[in-house]
Amino acid sequence: MIRFRYTIALLLMLAGFAASAQDNRIRGQVIETGTNTKLAEVLVRNTNNNQVVLTGESGSFDIRGLMGHTLIFSSPGYVSDTLYIADLKYKNVVMVPLGIALREVNVRGQRFNPRTEYHQVYEKSKVYVLSPTSWFGKEAKDARRLKKYFEREIKERHVDSVFTKAYVSSIVPLKDRELENFMILYRPTYEFIRSNKAESLAAYINDSYKKYMALPPDQRTLPKLTAQ
Repeated sequence: MIRFRYTIALLLMLAGFAASAQDNRIRGQVIETGTNTKLAEVLVRNTNNNQVVLTGESGSFDIRGLMGHTLIFSSPGYVSDTLYIADLKYKNVVMVPLGIALREVNVRGQRFNPRTEYHQVYEKSKVYVLSPTSWFGKEAKDARRLKKYFEREIKERHVDSVFTKAYVSSIVPLKDRELENFMILYRPTYEFIRSNKAESLAAYINDSYKKYMALPPDQRTLPKLTAQ
């Protein structure tokens, strides 16, 4: 009986350690280098447990993780940053901006299936009539915010796959910085891409090129972003 009690106590203690480990959080803030601008909508991913969150308006994040885990911070227009967790102290993450042209003329990879990669987000985003936490709980709200982010990302990647440098430069006589500026100024929407055929897109690019060339030279050039 005594041995049985010790066994139960040991199991409860181990379960407590496991629960404590699951509840460990890594918290911090993401800002832009040089400006100290707080960066919202930065995707934070823990590569060890596949947890994923977005930073809030104040650039803050709160994600499950342990010492020894690795976080990856990514946002369009910024150099992705990797953080190895050596301790659970509050983290200040500084991200370096890319040039404006590279920010808008996307460098996203094309393979992206969030429903498969982050299925837990879609499960937590569901709303159940008899479950108040699915309506008002923080995890559920965060999951729905992530779901919207993924939906926008899917659309942007679809535009990237059609409105490419190779395709646009085959229609208009622009290259390098001029081509990038043109593509930023006249990037079509996802809705336009979905509702128009290749011929319509080519006509749109030609028409946009005429508008671009009619602009004063100073309005065709976008300022460069520099990290300080």
